[in-house]
Amino acid sequence: MHIPDIPSYYALKAIHIIFMVSYFAGIFYLIRIFVYYIDTKEKPEPEGEILRKQYTYMISRLWDIITVPAGIIMAVTGILMMINTRGDISFYILREPWFHIKLVFVIGLGLYHYWSWRCIKKIIKGEFHTTSVRLRMMNEVATIILFAVVFMVVFKGFFMGMWLSLLISFIVLVFVIMLVVKFVNRRKKK
Repeated sequence: MHIPDIPSYYALKAIHIIFMVSYFAGIFYLIRIFVYYIDTKEKPEPEGEILRKQYTYMISRLWDIITVPAGIIMAVTGILMMINTRGDISFYILREPWFHIKLVFVIGLGLYHYWSWRCIKKIIKGEFHTTSVRLRMMNEVATIILFAVVFMVVFKGFFMGMWLSLLISFIVLVFVIMLVVKFVNRRKKK
């Protein structure tokens, strides 16, 4: 595996990780605010309306000031890390099977980002209708993507030799997360 031995590569990597953390913090909190927004429909008026306005404001600020800028910087630094010192695409990484799978999850994250943006547009228009349980489940999608990508990046070359055990572990993790969400929701209803 060829990694450029230059400080700029490692600086890009550090920036990429920092903004990945910022992006995921924004996405996790964003969906949590969506849940709070939906829960206001059970509140009496004018309390519900006041809270919906506040949550809409918080969603817009979080999206525009933290989540989108962090996502852009994360994407740009990720792309720049694939470019070597001569300015050519570093094709070795594009030949790695684990990287192909990582790209599938990154595309999934892009779709999740798009879904979040569509929800925000509906909230702003006052047309957002879903359940808090569905939103809690959707919040776990980002968690699953984060787990998958981090494990792939950490295991890299070992990933393909361990893919079956990692896949089984991943499925068990998804199942456990879904059970915990259902358990928490059931306790909340009581």
